[in-house]
Amino acid sequence: MEHRLVSSWFHLHSSVPSSYVPPPENRPGMVAIASGKTIPVVDLVGQDHAETLRHILRASEEYGFFQVINHGISKELMDDTLNIFKEFHAMPAKEKISESSRDPNGSCKLYTSGEINNKDGIQYWRDTLRHFCPPSGEFVEFWPQKPEKYRSKLGVTKEETMVPKKSTSSVGVFYREVVAFDDATGLRSGGCTKKLCCRLS
Repeated sequence: MEHRLVSSWFHLHSSVPSSYVPPPENRPGMVAIASGKTIPVVDLVGQDHAETLRHILRASEEYGFFQVINHGISKELMDDTLNIFKEFHAMPAKEKISESSRDPNGSCKLYTSGEINNKDGIQYWRDTLRHFCPPSGEFVEFWPQKPEKYRSKLGVTKEETMVPKKSTSSVGVFYREVVAFDDATGLRSGGCTKKLCCRLS
């Protein structure tokens, strides 16, 4: 595993290995984008929640992702969260693997695209840390303990965005509305809360 992580060997190559180079027709620069089409922006303040939900669903169907503004999450918290992930991925490979292997059931896992894609297919130039982060706090015991502030920083982020009755941010309040929407429409098993792809700004 250690030697498969992109972060373990990328600096040893003078060029990108062919298995990571997509054919010209699949490269982002070749994708045709409709003229004048912009990334949808979802404002969590000043609109009816039902209308906001419709906006999110429409953006997800027509564009695939969207930008969220007026969400109530401070720039400091967003920067802290991003920085703690950067610190994690900057650690030595052995340490990263150890910190992400506490749960034998795999609720916390570090992997690279070479493990999940066909060996003849194009791989993604990335290493991924994945772990569950439910509002209940379950699985926290399996989160990495390094970097030192990983659990505390991610805990604050989780409470600000998802924990019921604790979050007062616009995105936290709205998350509860989305959960209610999922429950009411029967989409919870594979619906909004699992598939929202957004950027907070």
